Formats: sequence, structure tokens, C-alpha cells
Amino acid sequence: MGYRGKVKEQEEARRLRAQNLTIIQIAELLGVSKSSVSLWVRDVPFTASKKRWGPNRRPNPQSQRKQRQIEALNQAGIDRIGHLGEASFFVAGIALYAGEGAKTDGAVNFANSDPQMMQFFCAWLRRYFIIDESRLRANVYLHEGLDLEAAEQHWSALTNIPRSQFTKPYRAVPDPSIRRNKHEHGCGYVNYSCVRTHREVMGLVRALLSSEAYSGVAQLVEQRAVNATVEGSSPSPGAVNQDPTPPTRSRRRLRVAARTRARALRPVPCATRSR
Repeated sequence: MGYRGKVKEQEEARRLRAQNLTIIQIAELLGVSKSSVSLWVRDVPFTASKKRWGPNRRPNPQSQRKQRQIEALNQAGIDRIGHLGEASFFVAGIALYAGEGAKTDGAVNFANSDPQMMQFFCAWLRRYFIIDESRLRANVYLHEGLDLEAAEQHWSALTNIPRSQFTKPYRAVPDPSIRRNKHEHGCGYVNYSCVRTHREVMGLVRALLSSEAYSGVAQLVEQRAVNATVEGSSPSPGAVNQDPTPPTRSRRRLRVAARTRARALRPVPCATRSR
């Protein structure tokens, strides 16, 4: 059965996980796969026993490599982007709205469950557009059973929109057969009902995505040499091997062998009969 099936097994797996049983133990008790159990109980709090996770347990080398790479690339991203200037911040906000904002004419609407994205958008909107703060509205999409007051306080602090300007929240009924991991503060929505502002934003989005906007960048990319030997990636289409190193010994042997076979297959003229 698929992800929607085995509801009873899911409930039992969650109950056992809450008792600190391991995924392997739960899978054996219920007769299901470990991957299914892992999916069902991924949001259930679990406290590992000291026996399994004591101070003498050797850390997982693969996990350590993964964490080191993530930390290094996070720092590389910070070094590469640096501090956003006016032009960069302006264009980044347009790109963010192009991906996450509402396109229907009439109002600026932005929804996201990521607090940093919401903060970025609100700062951008107030920076580059004339906003009447009294016309800003916000609301929350939140599953039933979660704290609505805490969620509204959370999004109010992030967006700097008072709770008196929050509209009626949408309380979703959780379906236990589909999904269990829920965002604690739900999804935040910001609405600014102004036709002109929305059309102005959409004009910027269309300009950003037009061929005229990035044609200069595309030309620069085409002029750059393609690195055909990037570690961990396949050669790009049309890439030329720029490796200046001379051919190895094995390559020379292959060439010599090919020439030898070619000479062996070359037609030989018939010998003249001696009289």
C-alpha cells in the first residue's frame, strides 16, 4: 500500500516511537519496512539511550563529512554574496516575488512558512514602494490543535503588522493518513490591496524575466570557457577538453595498437609470377 495506507500501523508506530523504541525495533514488531517507519515517526520526539549514544560511541564519518561540507559551503555562500547593495536587494526582492508572490491582478499577496523569507519580503516591500501601513493585512494558515495565538504573535513580530490587522485564520484539519509534520507557526500571509502597487511589482517581474534583462549576462556566459573537468559533474554539452597534460602511456599503447591493426588490414598487391 502507498503512503496513504496502513493507518493503524502508522498510529502504532508513533506510539512505540514515543516510548523510545528504535526504528528497527518498530519495523520488526509491525512487520513493515524501516523506511516506512522512518517516514511515519519523523516528527515524534525521540530520546536516544545512553547505551547507543554514549560518550564513547564513534561519530559517523559520513555524517561528519556531510556537516563539514554544509558548513564550508554556507560560509562560501556568505563570502560570495557579501552585503547586498541597493541594486542587489531590489532585484532579489523582485525574484522572490516572481517565485512566491500572487500574480492575480488586484493585490500584492505573499505567503511563506519560512520566517526569513517573510522578513526579507516585508523589508523589500516597504523599502521600494509607498505603503500605507493601515492597509496591510496578514493572516495565518494553521493546523487545528496548534496554538493560534502564538502563531499570530510570531508572524506579527516578523512582519511588523499589528494583530489588530490580522484577518480570520484558516484552520486546516490534519489528515493522519497523508501528513504528520506540521509547522509550529503555520504559514504566514501578507496582503496589500492596492492595484497600482501590484501592477508595478508585476511590471518589474516581467522586466526581470524578459530576454532584454539577462541577454548581457548570457553573452558573458557564452564567452567564458567551459570547464569540462569539474569534479563531481558530467561534461557540459559542447564542452572542449582543455586538459594540457600529454597523453598517458596507456593512450600511446592504444594508438600504436590501432596503427598496427590498420597496417595489417591494408590490402597487399598480388606478387608477380616469375618466369
